[in-house]
Amino acid sequence: MDWLTTLIMGNTVQTTGLLLESRHLVGFVAAILAAMLAAQLGWHGTDRIIAWRGRPDED
Repeated sequence: MDWLTTLIMGNTVQTTGLLLESRHLVGFVAAILAAMLAAQLGWHGTDRIIAWRGRPDED
């Protein structure tokens, strides 16, 4: 029974350590995805503005 408690506590400590270490990686991946989304949105928005300004006025 003592070995079972040791096994459970060991797994808990290892899982906690892994989650704490992976927070940096998760933050890094989230930052990359946010930058890619901002770039895509900027590109699309710029295309829309250029297309809008390039149209002849229909007055």
